[in-house]
Amino acid sequence: MTYQELNTASITALVHEFYNDVRADPDLFPIFNAAIGSNWGPHLDRMVDFWSTVMLGSKSFQGNVYGKHMLLTGINKDHFVRWLSLFEATSSRLFRPEIAKDFQITAQRISSSLQYGYFGSTLV
Repeated sequence: MTYQELNTASITALVHEFYNDVRADPDLFPIFNAAIGSNWGPHLDRMVDFWSTVMLGSKSFQGNVYGKHMLLTGINKDHFVRWLSLFEATSSRLFRPEIAKDFQITAQRISSSLQYGYFGSTLV
């Protein structure tokens, strides 16, 4: 299904499908599982709030994304490559190109910021 509109329902679909892909990924799953454990439901809800805030201006998310991620260990460049690849594939599959591109630009910016925090530079 391709979503023509950006709304909470379509963002929810993106978040759930993307994290299904993450959980099936042998490289990303261990990183996410170490941080999330069995708390996937609350994490997915939080990610819907995050993307709704970023893309819709809903202001439903409050938190320190950068600080939270800087607490994770075992992160390497390949994790960022894979995360972006999965996110771009999911957003392209679910949204018309203009909306998918907006998601992807935002995801690339987030990735760059986090990479700078981990490695002191942007690698991907």
